[in-house]
Amino acid sequence: MPLPETMFCAQQIKIPPELPDILKQFTKAAIRTQPRDVLQWAAAYFSALSKGEPLPVKERIEMPLATEKTDAGLTPGLLKILHKQLSPKGMVNVAELKEKWKHLCLPEEQLKTILQLDDFGEEVEWMKVLALGCIVLGGSLLSSMKHACEILTRDPEGGAARVPFETFSFLYSYLASIDGEIPEEKTEAFLHRIKE
Repeated sequence: MPLPETMFCAQQIKIPPELPDILKQFTKAAIRTQPRDVLQWAAAYFSALSKGEPLPVKERIEMPLATEKTDAGLTPGLLKILHKQLSPKGMVNVAELKEKWKHLCLPEEQLKTILQLDDFGEEVEWMKVLALGCIVLGGSLLSSMKHACEILTRDPEGGAARVPFETFSFLYSYLASIDGEIPEEKTEAFLHRIKE
């Protein structure tokens, strides 16, 4: 038996005063981030909001280049979100990384491929995962370092994308060792030259 249709008047409905702003911010975040699975992403968004954690939100909308597939997976903006969420921990449990990856609606196979590039256990050093993510974005060592600097910089967008030398050195040395074709002496000589 259907329930009787209830009529409400404006005086009967109490809207929490913060609700319109929460929904407005959520809508802006969804438009900027463009998640493939809005419901899954929304659950992650409101969960992070309620816990006071960094939100899974891009700083700006990313338009795919004409050469990219529109459903390519990892983007610099999404990698930057992961960095904001996971970098404070330093070492990250793989299960937590997989959860954050899933919240951004990224392909599970892509993370699996990234984690296979090194010999990781149940805990991973976040900066190494970031570096490997930059390989996925860039392809070459130079392009990967460019992405890493743009993600890590505190400079305004479009600026120099400066990072501390120690961070640059760590990432460059790590990526060169993963590459396997760059002798350690060349890596050290290059880093020594740019430090001066």
